[in-house]
Amino acid sequence: MGMRKQEALDYHSKGRPGKIEVKATKPCFTSRELGLAYTPGVAEPCREIEKNEEDVFKYTTKGNLVAVVSNGTAVLGLGDIGPLAGKPVMEGKGVLFKRFADIDVFDLELKTKDPKDIIKAVQLLEPTFGGVNLEDIKAPECFEIEEELKKTINIPVFHDDQHGTAIISAAAIINAAEIAEKNLGDIRFVIVGAGAAGIACSKLYVKLGVKKENIALFDSKGHIHKGRTDLNPYKQEFATEKKYDSLEDAMNGADVFVGLSKPNLVSQDMVKSMAPHPVIFALANPDPEITYEDATAVRDDLVMATGRSDYPNQVNNVLGFPFIFRGALDVRATAINDEMKLAAVKALADLAKEEVPDVVLKAYANQEFTFGKNYIIPKPFDPRVLWKVAPAVAKAAIETGVAKYIIKDWQAYENELKERLGFSQEIMRIMVQKAQRTPKKVVYPDGEDDRIIRAAYHIATFEKLAKPILLGNEEIIKSKIEEFGFTKDFCDIIDPENSDKLYKYAEDFFSLRQRKGVTKGDAKKFLIRSNYFGSMMVRNGDADALIGGITRHYPYTIKPALQCVGVKENIGLVSGLYIMIHNRKIYFLADTTVNILPNAEDLAKIAISAADTVKKFDIEPKVAMLSFSNFGSVKHPEVQKITDAVKIVNKTRPDIILDGEMQADTAVDAEILATEFPFTNIKGGANVLVFPDLHSGNIAYKLFQRLTDATMIGPILMGMKKPVHVLQRGASVDDIINMTAIAVVEASKS
Repeated sequence: MGMRKQEALDYHSKGRPGKIEVKATKPCFTSRELGLAYTPGVAEPCREIEKNEEDVFKYTTKGNLVAVVSNGTAVLGLGDIGPLAGKPVMEGKGVLFKRFADIDVFDLELKTKDPKDIIKAVQLLEPTFGGVNLEDIKAPECFEIEEELKKTINIPVFHDDQHGTAIISAAAIINAAEIAEKNLGDIRFVIVGAGAAGIACSKLYVKLGVKKENIALFDSKGHIHKGRTDLNPYKQEFATEKKYDSLEDAMNGADVFVGLSKPNLVSQDMVKSMAPHPVIFALANPDPEITYEDATAVRDDLVMATGRSDYPNQVNNVLGFPFIFRGALDVRATAINDEMKLAAVKALADLAKEEVPDVVLKAYANQEFTFGKNYIIPKPFDPRVLWKVAPAVAKAAIETGVAKYIIKDWQAYENELKERLGFSQEIMRIMVQKAQRTPKKVVYPDGEDDRIIRAAYHIATFEKLAKPILLGNEEIIKSKIEEFGFTKDFCDIIDPENSDKLYKYAEDFFSLRQRKGVTKGDAKKFLIRSNYFGSMMVRNGDADALIGGITRHYPYTIKPALQCVGVKENIGLVSGLYIMIHNRKIYFLADTTVNILPNAEDLAKIAISAADTVKKFDIEPKVAMLSFSNFGSVKHPEVQKITDAVKIVNKTRPDIILDGEMQADTAVDAEILATEFPFTNIKGGANVLVFPDLHSGNIAYKLFQRLTDATMIGPILMGMKKPVHVLQRGASVDDIINMTAIAVVEASKS
């Protein structure tokens, strides 16, 4: 991946050392809240749990807490480095649990190599956790530890080094065999590596229908056969009557090779000797048993997978453990049994055959993925894995009797999983991916600003979503580009005062404004200003969008845009929209920036603009018209205008889900809407909030911005003929990139 050592060290050390922290999920700022969190209030849940131990899942984090347990004796790629050196890996495992399945983790590094010590420690800690993930413990001790814990504790135990690779590779094997038109019961396997993963893979493949006698398992001393006297019980299970003298001997005529060992064990001649349509899983990481290039150079009929992300068919454990634990935790499973593992295998195999959504395609540089020899397993960043695998695991747990909680509404569970993932937070990544399909020319009037230059470089060089045009003093901009160490050709630089387009734009602007008090002399003076020059660039098609305002007050940017670019005729009104992401939920706030006292017709236009804008994010808008009244509870002219706006939208755009007037808490609380106002067409809470005036909208978004950890994106300027967006003066580089992506997508559809 071209990652420097110092980058990795900085990533782990800068700011708060490490990668994880513990955060309170309830407020504890007042004496009352302190009393609820601790004494005396905490006594009440304690008493309830004492009466009914299952209530621990109701009142504590146990049901969403996993222990990642290791002694650091088999850390991937590093070997026996001990518990302290292994801690960064265990923290990393916690990050993956949280990122992919919203599972909280305590990593426990144990200073012992005695399996009995590890078993005892986990047994004593059982009340704390909902599940245990054993990690990087060497074989054969890991087998003993897992087996004993599964017998003696009442929460699921999963050794990822064993079962993770087994589950992901098994799903890939099912699909590879289908593509090669081979029956699992007939094909012959060669598996190199008889450690935790090798043994677990062999066991799971047998459960899929592979015959034990058809598996040739190799360890560091050679083929495992019944004539050997140095085998532990786990290897003895796969000792065969037939003996292979070498790996080369075993590979001759084999259908499948699975490598879980070390680099460069397999030669091109061995690949040539395999059966027609062979399957090669070279999973040693980062360097496989045979490289993808070497294998595909000698066989064009093979299906190949590696553990690497830069080749097709990455077998990555992150496709398994977060989602398996998610399903197990959500039904309070007492174990992770074979049926649950096989359910995960089938769900992954089936998902690879489904049409791949746009969000996945664009996450992988616009590659096309269609079920076939180069796509036999879902991609690690496919968000659908969560709501495909977790329910499959949960159902298997229920069906096999290890679940203590029964899920009845599976659609509701799927929706809950999507919220857990924070799927709505992916919206900016989706917009960036859309923008990358049709990059546009974007002009930045504040081209001398450091943040604009840095963002433009990132936009052009890494994201590749736009061609930036920076307006300003050419000497100053070039000097900063050189100072930052950026390449010089990533953007166009235009000094309005020295541009050969200045007089043309001035003439055009004079034509637009000659009856509105602007003289020819005034026109040139206006066009020397970068905000006017940039707006005329957009009007004349020399730029597709404008992003400005980072160094100026809002009106300074919006006024030139209104004068030069103009408003859409079918809307006739410009308004502002903020995106707010908080607690994995997304809300769109309108109008927060433009219209001070909108009337009913204006509010209707704002609501329609907001709904249409939200659809561009692939989100279904549910619009609430906000007020201090709930559906006629207060009679007042200010309330009446909102009621009238609702009627206008319902008449002109009945396709929009919209209702009001309603108070803000009513709008976002699904339970209030369902119980107190069941007649409303907004189900599950609104995600688009239209404020009755600029006072309330502006105050609300600024309070959210300052007093919460909500992410605010915007403002998005709605209703312009061409995309023009005004940044906040405190905007970051990321804010500029996000707004550019939004503008490019808008430009591609205009």
